[in-house]
Amino acid sequence: MQKHFIEIDGARMSYVDQGQGFPVLLGHSYLWSAAMWQPQIDALSQHFRVIVPELWGHGDSDAPPPTTTDMSALTRQHLALLDALNIPQCHLVGLSVGGMWGAQLAIEHPERVDRLVLMDTYLGAEPEATRQKYFALLDAASAAGHFSDELLDIIVPIFFHAGGQTVPEIRDQFRADLKASTAETIRHSLDPMGRVIFGRPDLLPQLCAIAGERAIVLCGDQDIPRPPEESNEMARIIGCLAAQIPFAGHISSLENPKVVSDFLLNWLPGKA
Repeated sequence: MQKHFIEIDGARMSYVDQGQGFPVLLGHSYLWSAAMWQPQIDALSQHFRVIVPELWGHGDSDAPPPTTTDMSALTRQHLALLDALNIPQCHLVGLSVGGMWGAQLAIEHPERVDRLVLMDTYLGAEPEATRQKYFALLDAASAAGHFSDELLDIIVPIFFHAGGQTVPEIRDQFRADLKASTAETIRHSLDPMGRVIFGRPDLLPQLCAIAGERAIVLCGDQDIPRPPEESNEMARIIGCLAAQIPFAGHISSLENPKVVSDFLLNWLPGKA
């Protein structure tokens, strides 16, 4: 996977830029990287120009610049990427935090987003109980300077099908990657980014600004942190379709990649 780099707010953001045609911007999940979209990059880049920015402190992107104080900053920084690449309009597919900044971008700059796919995400504020749980996990990891096995036993299953039978190699690699995180990465990237994500404001009242016929909400049928009820709630507000991805948890792009890729190829217009 070839990475490109661009400076935004004084920090270096890495991104994948593969294929030709109408641009499709893919936003990945917290604690993952552009590699989370590898099956979709392979499929979509046969027909589209696929761009996958990596979240600050994830993949090959620098730690978040000091300007990254909230979700609005993250939205503005991704708009800056589109501007720098001279992309006036794109399809936007955002999973988890990718859907959070992606939806806000579509609301604030509707002319820039033709089709919006929100996957395994939620635009409401994080419920108080889970926000406190996630902040406590961040506190523990930052204090220790590493992800202990005890923490990993809590964190890793959150991202996958509750049954535990899907993609064992990907689960093991994800755990190993987190375990290898340095104290600097945890304290200066993963912790502050986690607080931006889990401390986000409630954007549900603004979702009605999204054009329902140009949007869809997808969710793994076994998504633990972002269950289908949340997707259905957002779809009702937007006035768009909602669909579940079978046999998939939060990282549905890797747990059921063919279903996700085939859906995107069928639903996104403008194939070359």
